[in-house]
Amino acid sequence: MRILKNAAIAATMTLALMTGANAEALTGTLKKVKDTGSITLGYRESSVPFSYLDGNQKPVGFSIDLCGKVVEAVKKKLGMPDLKVAYNPVNSATRLPLVANGTVDLECGSTANQLARQKQVAFSVSTFVAQFKWLTRTDSGINTPDDLKGKAVAVTAGTNTAQFLNKLNQEDGLKLSISQGKDHAESFLLVDTGRAAAFMEDDILLAGVKANAKDPSRFKILDKAYSADPYALMFRREDPEFKTLVDETLVELMKSGEFTKLYVKWFETPIPPRDLNLNFPMSDKLKELIKSPSDKANS
Repeated sequence: MRILKNAAIAATMTLALMTGANAEALTGTLKKVKDTGSITLGYRESSVPFSYLDGNQKPVGFSIDLCGKVVEAVKKKLGMPDLKVAYNPVNSATRLPLVANGTVDLECGSTANQLARQKQVAFSVSTFVAQFKWLTRTDSGINTPDDLKGKAVAVTAGTNTAQFLNKLNQEDGLKLSISQGKDHAESFLLVDTGRAAAFMEDDILLAGVKANAKDPSRFKILDKAYSADPYALMFRREDPEFKTLVDETLVELMKSGEFTKLYVKWFETPIPPRDLNLNFPMSDKLKELIKSPSDKANS
């Protein structure tokens, strides 16, 4: 009896030591989450279908679902099934600094992985591949980018699209007057109200704002496309433990087919708040990245 009791005590002490060692071994975001009992997700308010507010003002979308899977993995790793999940709104201008300063632990939006941004934050394996395009009104008389020369156009502040458009404007001598909206909804409004002839953004985001317009038939997306950087989930730099967990979670989703199911849910099925279908099939490039996941930026 005494032997069994001593063995039980020894086992309990060993488990306690192992638990303590594991707790001490945690670093970066995982340590913060363990210590605070909470993880904070950053979300966008109008980046359909990646991250936006539904009819109940609740964050939803493809990126929100992917982050939800990461949260499940964090709960499992830390043994914290009741981990609190907080949501913090971000926009194109605030998302990088809020991640870098620790306010947001994981950004679940439509952020492109760029080498320049990697100096401030880190990125997961790619989750989407976009192209820059133009959206304009169907009655604008604009059919190609050449028709925009000398006109007022819109772009969202703080985006890689804004950087690209400024470069394109200078190199191609388009003489555009560029207005910057604080978010995609405001940039779209500039076109809707006639203050801008067109809005440049990633093709899927343009499809999202168009689909959610009061009258989608009033707008069109031009065929001309420009190469853009891949999207990824964003978190703090120099946190290899958390990056490994995020990447392993996403790669497993890709291997299991769950990633593709989530894609169909948000890009090829009616979505809230108006049950509109974006009818945006998966690109060949994204299919390649699902087969061979990568966290590389284009530029």
